[in-house]
Amino acid sequence: MTKIIMRALAPVTLALILAGCGGAGSSGEANEKAGAEKTEGAEAKEGPKDVVTLSAPQIADAGIEVTRPTVGGVAGAIELSATIEGDPQGVQVVSASVGGRLVSLTRNLGQSVGRGDPLAIIESREAASLKAEVEAARARSALAQSNLRREQRLFAERVSPEQDLVAARTAATEASIALRLAQQQLSATGSGGGALNRIAVRSPIAGQVIARSATLGQTVAADAELFRVANLSKVTVATSLVPSDAGRVKPGARVEVTAAGRRQEGRVTFVSPILDETTRLVPVIVTLDNAGSTWRVGETVNVSILVPATGDRTVAVPSAAVQMIDDKSFVFVRTPTGFRATPVTLGRTNGGQVVVTSGLTGSERIASTNSFTLKAELGKGEGGDED
Repeated sequence: MTKIIMRALAPVTLALILAGCGGAGSSGEANEKAGAEKTEGAEAKEGPKDVVTLSAPQIADAGIEVTRPTVGGVAGAIELSATIEGDPQGVQVVSASVGGRLVSLTRNLGQSVGRGDPLAIIESREAASLKAEVEAARARSALAQSNLRREQRLFAERVSPEQDLVAARTAATEASIALRLAQQQLSATGSGGGALNRIAVRSPIAGQVIARSATLGQTVAADAELFRVANLSKVTVATSLVPSDAGRVKPGARVEVTAAGRRQEGRVTFVSPILDETTRLVPVIVTLDNAGSTWRVGETVNVSILVPATGDRTVAVPSAAVQMIDDKSFVFVRTPTGFRATPVTLGRTNGGQVVVTSGLTGSERIASTNSFTLKAELGKGEGGDED
């Protein structure tokens, strides 16, 4: 009886075991599939390893400037030292126009002056003579004009002959010419000064007093230098090139001028067509904007003259835009959501710019400053993956 019962239960038990095995297999496949989907989702969430996601406010807060590469590039740079000089048209010597005694000095070293402002007052007998001549010429001119009007009236009334009218008109013209001459002679000395025997020495340009040799109470001769005024809103950089380099530089060429903690771009304004007789070099002049008083006359600076490319089209980026990642050069290109690290091949470095031989077309917008912060963000992402 027992054997009959066991034989009856055996098929049922086998079916239950097979069913259990089948269920376990299905559950394992489902779990494996879910795990794969989760992994894919995590990878999709992490995104590509070369992308840094930043919003516009975050980019601004990080101090990252976005610019386009320089298309056309530079083929080289000529590095040399130079000296800051004042603009030749911006430095004026102020001298005494007449001899006399200095009774007033209105400006000192470093003070600003406008064009025509009085710098000193000279007391002089010559000044008195010039002013007296003006007054006398003015009186003669007024008398001649009065005589002319009288002769015109008499001639109209047929009392005076025409020759008297012609003589009066000639005298009036001569008196007017004499007055203008006397006024111009006085104006050439500076005029003004208050008293009849005083002349004001005026600044010929607007600028700053950079030298003063005058002393109050001093007796000075005509043409003696009293002040030196300079308009230093523009300065020049004087340097020299060997003839072979000078042939590659043209007026208008870009120049980078650097000194301790300062950097500024200028332009070549003059390349001499004649060699200096002493040095046998070619003098070159570069003009710099100095409205902020960044540069001082006489200081030595480093100059990098950028020579334009003459061959194929080139692309150049600021040296600060290039970052090294795993011994490879990268530039961070702006994307709608942040930046992408783009591998590039570099050429020559020329005065703060580096030529990119491959990797960029020149139409991209790149991080030109503080790109190291983007590199640091990529490093954080890689550290998270390792964990």
